[in-house]
Amino acid sequence: MKAFLLSLLLIAPSALLAQKAPKDAANAPSPVATPEAPRPEVVLHTTLGDITLELYPDKSPKSVANFLQYVHDGFYAGTVFHRVIPGYLVQGGLYTRDLQPRRTRPAIASEADNGLSNIRGTIAVARGADPNSGTSQFFFNLVDNRRLDFVGSQSGLTWGYAVFGKVIKGMDVVDKIASLPTRAQGPFAGDVPNPLVVITGAEVVGEATKADGTQPASAATAPPPPKAAKSKSKAGPASAEHHG
Repeated sequence: MKAFLLSLLLIAPSALLAQKAPKDAANAPSPVATPEAPRPEVVLHTTLGDITLELYPDKSPKSVANFLQYVHDGFYAGTVFHRVIPGYLVQGGLYTRDLQPRRTRPAIASEADNGLSNIRGTIAVARGADPNSGTSQFFFNLVDNRRLDFVGSQSGLTWGYAVFGKVIKGMDVVDKIASLPTRAQGPFAGDVPNPLVVITGAEVVGEATKADGTQPASAATAPPPPKAAKSKSKAGPASAEHHG
């Protein structure tokens, strides 16, 4: 009998624990999924209509922070889209109505290796031959320009161009800009839309814009246009290279 009672004492705690565990597990709080931070959106107000952008700070943190700083500074108000190549891109973000460049902040490091592709509707950092020369200028991809994607760090050509957002509303406005006739004007030998399309303001959705601000100048360009294929047709992208 003593042996039997001893065995019951040894078994009971284990049985109680086994019965309690499921109950405790059932009452335990479920893990709460952390919601992703909403991506910032920017509206560019232009003389042809509004263009709304969704930015990718998770993929292009430096490029997005740089762009947002220019927006907060009021830098883009009064600048124009100075370069239009149908079937390729629309570029702006530096020149005034008189096609004079504004002074910019220091250049930023390229983030073209972020895995994002230069497909239609995306916005990318314009730059010079040096991959790390992007400042305020940007361009919209009118078509899938995958040849502008990052390939390798061997040279400026293989680095490609850093995508940092996309148009989520107003792509029809971008297409209207792209459909305008172009001409030579100011320092440019061609590709300047006629009439000029002006960015009248830019704002972060849900925020108020700030006063303007200027800092040391730096030049930037978008990629040269693709070479036009030999054809009897007059249609196709312009082939004049932009050097601004």
